[in-house]
Amino acid sequence: MYEHLTHSRQCTMKLNPITRRTFIVLILLLVTCSVYVFVATSKQKDMTFRQKFLKAIYPGFMWLQNKQGIKNMPVSKESKPAISFYSLKDTTNSGGAIDFETLKGKKVLLVNTASNCGYTPQFEELEKLYRQHADKLVIIGFPANDFKEQEKGTDEEIAQFCKVNFGVTFPLVKKSTVIKSDLQNPVFNWLTDAAKNGWNDRQPEWNFSKYLVDEKGRLVNYFAPGVSPLENAVIDAINAPAKD
Repeated sequence: MYEHLTHSRQCTMKLNPITRRTFIVLILLLVTCSVYVFVATSKQKDMTFRQKFLKAIYPGFMWLQNKQGIKNMPVSKESKPAISFYSLKDTTNSGGAIDFETLKGKKVLLVNTASNCGYTPQFEELEKLYRQHADKLVIIGFPANDFKEQEKGTDEEIAQFCKVNFGVTFPLVKKSTVIKSDLQNPVFNWLTDAAKNGWNDRQPEWNFSKYLVDEKGRLVNYFAPGVSPLENAVIDAINAPAKD
């Protein structure tokens, strides 16, 4: 028994230098990562460390997806809807009414959003897109807690988070459910039901799925979460003239 304990102690002592080096490397990586996140998000307020971390790694996250071919290609089609897009209504997170009848003549990009997602930094890209094409584009965000509970905040907290950290000025509606269910938001029910919109049954696959409706109220594009709002495919679709 004594010999066995002595042998075990010797083996442990031999492993200690390796264990110590591994531990030191891990600590250095952790410190480096923490410093990077702090510097990259130093101007962000009201963010948890998780939110700061996700914002800091977003460029690498998108690069890796593109490199590995994870990003889904845009889906594009056009068909006359059975139910008019302009018959829809919703409520902003501040309580104001949105009558879709007032959106005629502009492209409309509808996006389900979340504050604790790897794609959350797309808020900043959506805002930039909104400002660049304000004369012809309306963007509406639909906060939802449907995917891994990544949007637990209240409407007030969501609005504050988006405004303070990403300068969001495009409208956000009240938090709702966007995936298919009895509680599905009526707008997303229209977007994901081919019997209503004319061709598409595809529901959001994750946060920041994007649906584009043209100037005449026809659903014309679906862009997966991995497609940046500033990619050429999105901008080209926005600039494309409406067909008769």
